[in-house]
Amino acid sequence: MKTELLAPAGDIEAGYAALYYGADAVYLGLKHFSARATATNFDAAELNNFVGYAHHLKRRVYVTINTLVQENELPSLIDSLDTCSNCGVDGIILQDLGVARIIKSQYPELELHASTQMAVHNKQGALALQKLGFKRVVLARELSLAEIKDIASIPNLETEAFIHGALCYSYSGLCMFSSLESGRSANRGKCLYPCRSVFSGKSGDKHYFSMKDMALQDEVRKMPVTSLKIEGRKKNALYVAAVTDYYRNILDGKGAIAQKEENIKQIFSRPWCKFMLHGKDKSVVDRDFVGHRGLPIGKVLQIVNGKLIFKPNHKIARHDGLQIDIAGQEKPFGFSIQNMSVNGRRVFEANAKDEVSISLPPKSPDIAKGQNIYLASSSEVKGGYNYTHPKDGEYIRRHDIEVEVKVTSDNISAFCGNFSAEIEGNFAKAEDAGKTNDAATKAFNKTGDTELSLKELHLINPDGLFVPASMFNELRRKLYAKISFDSKHGNLPPAIKACAHQQSKWIVRTDNAENLALLDFDKLAEIEFLLSRETKVADISNFPKNKVRLVLPALARDAVAWKNSISAFLSAGYKKWTIGNWWGLDLLPEQGIDLSFDTSLYTLNTQAISMAKEIGANRVCLSFEDTSNNMRTVAQESPLPVVLPVYSDVPLFSSAVCIRDNPCSQCPKGSRWIELHQEKTTYWALSRNCQTFVFDDRPLCFAAEAGEVKADFLRADFCYKNYSAQQVLQIFEQISAFKDVTDCAKGNINSLVI
Repeated sequence: MKTELLAPAGDIEAGYAALYYGADAVYLGLKHFSARATATNFDAAELNNFVGYAHHLKRRVYVTINTLVQENELPSLIDSLDTCSNCGVDGIILQDLGVARIIKSQYPELELHASTQMAVHNKQGALALQKLGFKRVVLARELSLAEIKDIASIPNLETEAFIHGALCYSYSGLCMFSSLESGRSANRGKCLYPCRSVFSGKSGDKHYFSMKDMALQDEVRKMPVTSLKIEGRKKNALYVAAVTDYYRNILDGKGAIAQKEENIKQIFSRPWCKFMLHGKDKSVVDRDFVGHRGLPIGKVLQIVNGKLIFKPNHKIARHDGLQIDIAGQEKPFGFSIQNMSVNGRRVFEANAKDEVSISLPPKSPDIAKGQNIYLASSSEVKGGYNYTHPKDGEYIRRHDIEVEVKVTSDNISAFCGNFSAEIEGNFAKAEDAGKTNDAATKAFNKTGDTELSLKELHLINPDGLFVPASMFNELRRKLYAKISFDSKHGNLPPAIKACAHQQSKWIVRTDNAENLALLDFDKLAEIEFLLSRETKVADISNFPKNKVRLVLPALARDAVAWKNSISAFLSAGYKKWTIGNWWGLDLLPEQGIDLSFDTSLYTLNTQAISMAKEIGANRVCLSFEDTSNNMRTVAQESPLPVVLPVYSDVPLFSSAVCIRDNPCSQCPKGSRWIELHQEKTTYWALSRNCQTFVFDDRPLCFAAEAGEVKADFLRADFCYKNYSAQQVLQIFEQISAFKDVTDCAKGNINSLVI
């Protein structure tokens, strides 16, 4: 089967550009529930136009409803899904389990595509989602070619992999930084991109988490996936056209054309990398610079009397944009060429190898000899990617209607189902009744930019009266303005009835048995132990087995390696488990265990919890980034017992990119803490087993608000950081009395929206 080239569309023009330059499919967002909330996105009319045109070209359209949905947003979600169904989109890319349940129940014609926000990074996670009804899985960007091939080998499951565009430092779906630190949730499409910011550390003020762009180039031909995906729903039509054209040529066997690559870099480009396609690579972070650079075209020879002198290795022209690195600055200095000379003669354009003199703008910064110069925008390139698109309304999906028109001597009226319109008048005998019939037919066939298509017209004119065409047109406008179509589905599938909730009980989670040594286990409902690959049954033998729940982590690149460990704990009689990612569903037995969903399997609405129950979960955990209002509502209506995390050191980033400075070949292994600062906040990066977790120095604490939520269980986490048994006891006694610890973070608990 032909590999699909999938291009982004942040607006309809970008979508048309993608189709013109060879995209087999386009993915886009609506005005709500899009993980690129700040893109222009599509309204219902634009979606109808675009889908109709794409289907005319035999291309596909996928809509991203890939954010987490709060309880009060479920009715609006139905509206969005109705729009997708009525417009005939081919699939929904989603993150929220509640969205999946609603589609399965009410919109079976829409394919389920698991967003990269679901953090599928191993074969077991993909298998689990396939069993839940997903036709396609969008793979985590962090995967190597071998891992991609392994997942792509699953029969009857489509796979989609990113090949070009921006990268996140954290696994998508596991990033809490923007949400918990700034109140703008990445899982809700509002990320502020803190990974691009400067932090102070041992190596100086650097962009420790700012990623280069992915560009797999001709290596995409090695990838056995169903769909090759270009990132860029916040990019303009020019960028989408250039990148789509570049990869279309590669897939069509024409190779990676250097000129087209240069064009992309002039439009928008950070430095390119292959990310982890060939394994771990520490050069994927650009610590010194941030943002668009452009195409490197030379170095500064000298600055003379306010003029830049250099020899470009690429043609440049007046009004092109240049950027120049400035020593000590994170962003280059940019300006548009206004005056340019070659050999003392003013020119409009200069060729490669010409020594050019370009006037710098007033108040330009000090520019040092030898600094890099980039062509950041090119007038020639801007004019080189024209595209066509259809007339508005030309390909919209229309509803067939039947209209009945009645003519009497003092009235004409029109009816369509329950809708009607009329016009009073004085109508006399027609000289030719057939012309009246023709005028009515012609008038009501004018459906214009409505979503209507006249299937049949019944004219009732027993006296053969004459009606002017203008009055039929007016009657048509009045009738068609009233016609609307009830939603195809319109209702939420019934949520499972709320369970009988109980007085809150306490759970304590740890990854080190020793730090719970002073706690009274009789006061705890459960002890959760966060497992690592090295954990042995003997490590938790001092805990009462009937109270122990074992926690599988969210990340496990080699999930198969967990089989023996899981089997050992099951054989030892441990039946209570919590999973933080979908791979746990595949490795744990379907029967005979007590299963809980962790915070990273987000359940912000009762539809999500209902599906969790249908899957086999016996309880769920509320999200770290939710608001108390939504938590309260969900806890009250939940069909499963809910856990509120009250105290935790939450990983703000969970990354496959190592933060250590040393080369991998010289790594001392083990765990290492690295201190970072930004303004008045201290952060800690934990490097462990080729992964990086970043934490706020302050723990997240909801103790003061916990009583209001009325969750069935309250949980205190003592993981990652090194707690003494005395510290754990003191903190637990304080938060169990519903008192916050000193200098804690609050996340969004007291916010109205996220």
